[in-house]
Amino acid sequence: MTSSTALTDEIRALYAEEGRPAALVGRFRRTAVLVPSDRQDRLWSAEYGGIRWIHAFTDEASLGRFALAQGADGTSDWTYRTVLGARLLDVVVPAVGVPAGVALDVGSPEPVLFPPVVGIVPDAYAIDADVLAADVLNVEGGTA
Repeated sequence: MTSSTALTDEIRALYAEEGRPAALVGRFRRTAVLVPSDRQDRLWSAEYGGIRWIHAFTDEASLGRFALAQGADGTSDWTYRTVLGARLLDVVVPAVGVPAGVALDVGSPEPVLFPPVVGIVPDAYAIDADVLAADVLNVEGGTA
């Protein structure tokens, strides 16, 4: 398991245009993040652009900023779980039942989205899997 500091360092590198997206995904998968719960004790999420985004945070400060923006007095009003990034992408996203991804550190200066695409979530739950498969078939069939 990786520390959240290593993950935030990778995020900062990406924002400085020095990072590597694949390294960021790998670091996220190995890091335990904080996932708040809603009033029904479900993982906090929101739909945007036809995708259900599960909210996750690198630390309590990031979660606290988000909680304040939602009208809470900080993290003390919120319950949250600590979840390994890989578990979110490999287990939770498929269980949602609709296209889903992870929104990390929403409301912070450096948020990151992990969309439901090949290379991030299991291929069977990636919204671009059919497009990529069609591209491969076209190339192999000589029509591309």
